[in-house]
Amino acid sequence: MESYIFTEYREPDKKPFDRLFSIFMELLLISSGDADEALDWLSELDEKYSLTDSAYTMEDFIEELKSKGYLQKNPSEKGGYKPTPKTDSVFRTKALNDLFGKLKKGSPGNHKTPFWGNNSNENEGVRPYEFGDSADRFAFTESLKNAWINNGNLNTGLSARDVEVYEQNYSTSAATVLMIDISHSMILYGEDRITPAKKVALALAEFIKRKYPKDSLDFIVFGNEARRIELKDLPYLQVGPFHTNTVAGLEAAEDILRKKKTADKRIIMITDGKPTCLKEADGSYYKNSFGLDERILNKTLHLALDLRRKKIKVTTFMIASDPYLQEFVRDFTELNKGKAYYTSPDNLGKMIFEDFEKNRKKNL
Repeated sequence: MESYIFTEYREPDKKPFDRLFSIFMELLLISSGDADEALDWLSELDEKYSLTDSAYTMEDFIEELKSKGYLQKNPSEKGGYKPTPKTDSVFRTKALNDLFGKLKKGSPGNHKTPFWGNNSNENEGVRPYEFGDSADRFAFTESLKNAWINNGNLNTGLSARDVEVYEQNYSTSAATVLMIDISHSMILYGEDRITPAKKVALALAEFIKRKYPKDSLDFIVFGNEARRIELKDLPYLQVGPFHTNTVAGLEAAEDILRKKKTADKRIIMITDGKPTCLKEADGSYYKNSFGLDERILNKTLHLALDLRRKKIKVTTFMIASDPYLQEFVRDFTELNKGKAYYTSPDNLGKMIFEDFEKNRKKNL
């Protein structure tokens, strides 16, 4: 008689490189791509917590980073190291796994809509055959069952009244613009809010790439002004000495979406404060950081209504708990008929992905 001995299963420890690499990538994101600074921080952590030993030193780790193609010599006068383009995909994959777990690649255009059609791989029940239905949608089991019920046998074959087809929920692609606030308040009061915002943007890009490959995703940063950035720029974003020109960000997003052919257009805005800045016709700035400035507020709310008329919904993720700021977001959301979330850097990513995948209104 065979016997078995069961022992406790323990996941094998990570290799020294993998353990250090995970920490290094986090520090690299926080330092906005300053590899030398990230390595200095890692060395300090090593001294304090003994992350390495004589068998695998920090020098060994740096050499492996270079040999694997993650670091290269910085050609500038500053010297030292800088990250390579290979780190871009690592940033996105790591951010996605950290915030949302591992996902399987989906089919093109997976956003569900209330419309029936044939642009889906997901069956939504059966219905009687109609002229023009594709043969690959035939529900053979149900059709044969109908023929037996209607005729008492299968000798006469199938008639039109017997045939049923699988119905499908029509799905479509979408165009999304992600707006990231880079005003000074994103690092104010000792709280780092820009790093979670960058993580979300990187993870969302990877999420769309895998699950909604036909979607378009563009990125805008806004402070005193708004500017478009590329995906490769996301890990290296830095907060500046800026006010918050929400109007400029929304106008830049609208300009991008106006050129998209898809009907489903949306803006995701990550910010931690109220609008405090407008650009004047002469190029100067009107700024007011105290309270809710009526002039700036009215301009922002008017734009919310204008975007609604153009069928562009805005999902706002406000990383702030001040009641008067939340009241502004509620007013903005009501005019736009969009969505509003009041969140923190800790749960921002999960909430954004839930909203993007479910595509339904949810005010928290």
